[in-house]
Order: sequence, then C-alpha cells, then structure tokens
Amino acid sequence: MTTATDKTGATDKTTATDKTGARTSEAAGVITGARDRIDALDDRIIGLIQERMAVSAVIQEARITSGGRRVNLSREMEVLDHYRQALGKPGTALAMTMLELCRGRI
Repeated sequence: MTTATDKTGATDKTTATDKTGARTSEAAGVITGARDRIDALDDRIIGLIQERMAVSAVIQEARITSGGRRVNLSREMEVLDHYRQALGKPGTALAMTMLELCRGRI
C-alpha cells in the first residue's frame, strides 16, 4: 500500500490492486512488473525513433544538397507497406506517424 498526501494535506491510501485494477495482490504484482517492462520497452522504442529521425535528416540533407527533393514518396510507400505487412492495418498508421516525425527536421 502507498500513501500520498494531496495539496490539502489529506492522505490517500492506494493499494497496488487499486492502482492496477487487479482484484488480487498476486495479479497486481504481475501487472506492476509487466508495466515496468512496457515502460522500459517504450523508452527503447523512443530512442530508436529518435535515432531514425537523425538518420533520416542525414538522408534528406544529402538529397537536397544534390538537388533532389526532401521526401522520396516511393521509399515512403515501401516503408508503409513493410509496416502494414508486419503489423496489419494499424501498422500503416504507426508508420505514417513515424514518417511524419522524420520529415523536415533539417
């Protein structure tokens, strides 16, 4: 059980089962551990996306410097298809968001 004090000085006793929505302390423990793992994975995913953004900026700079366009639509279609094949329809939306993050950062 954790105890927190709000701005008024009142205490809130929140149990792990309250925080996770689990009905047993065992399930709450599993959920808490799994959430910690998800948080670590999210941190890694964010780091990889930031790395991808940096690499994309290098590509865009080289393309623009050589007289080309910032975006290569045929390459973006390949990326969209790759994500769709791997993750289904939601993969396309994920790839679109990632591509949007990677455009125009130079």
